[in-house]
Amino acid sequence: MKERKFSKVKRTQSDYSLAFKLQLVGEVERGELNFAQAAAKYGIQGHCTVSKWFRKHSILDWKELPVMSKQKTPEQRIKELEALLAREKEKVHVLNTAIDIADEMLQTDIRKKYLPEQSKKPKPRS
Repeated sequence: MKERKFSKVKRTQSDYSLAFKLQLVGEVERGELNFAQAAAKYGIQGHCTVSKWFRKHSILDWKELPVMSKQKTPEQRIKELEALLAREKEKVHVLNTAIDIADEMLQTDIRKKYLPEQSKKPKPRS
């Protein structure tokens, strides 16, 4: 029996149709695939072929690639928001301390003075 060796067919960029290239670039633009995933999905052998097509045919600026975002779990989002809240509390504390120090140094009251509540009765119109 004869043994058959299966070899990959070398393709050039001109072997792919423009419609195919635009479809692939569209998937990358929408963030569905990155360059490596697109090459693997469609069997493109060149490691930079997809990026060349993207630079040539994309409507986006090729330096600003869309980021494939994964949905965060509610627990991850809560942790993120708690960290943000803690940071904001630290900012408020630092600013209040700075105002207190400035009040002492300048011997003045920097904080805004609130007016007493006005009576709730509307004034009669003339």
